[in-house]
Amino acid sequence: MLEAKMLSMHYNEKIALNELSFSVAPGEIFCLLGQNGAGKTTTINIFLGLLKPSSGKALINNISVTENNATKNSIAYIPEIVQLYGNLSGLENLDFFSRLAGFKYGQQELEKYLAKANLQTNAFKEKLSTYSKGMRQKVGIAIALAKNASYILMDEPTSGLDPKASVEFAKVCKELSADGVGILMATHDIFNAVNIGSKIGIMREGSLVHVTETSKISAQELQDLYIKTI
Repeated sequence: MLEAKMLSMHYNEKIALNELSFSVAPGEIFCLLGQNGAGKTTTINIFLGLLKPSSGKALINNISVTENNATKNSIAYIPEIVQLYGNLSGLENLDFFSRLAGFKYGQQELEKYLAKANLQTNAFKEKLSTYSKGMRQKVGIAIALAKNASYILMDEPTSGLDPKASVEFAKVCKELSADGVGILMATHDIFNAVNIGSKIGIMREGSLVHVTETSKISAQELQDLYIKTI
């Protein structure tokens, strides 16, 4: 389980996180909604080990992120803009980043991961510089799959995607969930949060003020709650 326990983060007098607590079970997709500055990215950066909380704990499988680097083997990260090498193909990028994570795969295995991420076959050997944002994200997802990550952290993954790419992205996330991969997603996208997530948390000024299951709320109801909250 990925778990935040009373996480707080202070920058001088500014409170970025205020006793934040939540958990993400295997196969669960937990979407964090909130305005810029609400604390979503700070939360993800703590789980990535890029920030140390002022107090509280970020745990992955009951191991503290700040106290044990081994937790990094359990997570993968997909940012708003996936940073890959434009002069390499999708296949070559996947091979390179898999090797960095300590995994060496043959071409058939690499192609299997790209296919599972729903990247079209004819793009496998094309340079990343020719890819759309949605295609780059699929390579990022393939890298996470090849790393055997138990949890994937995503920061605004649907920003800038066209409707078709958003639908494809949602499909991949649900397939990951069905395979037992937990996802923590920071997003502004209310529709996709309802469509993709299993749980949604609304953040304001570093605090989690509402948590709901997506099966119990419509996009319109969530939008009304979100506007009322912020």
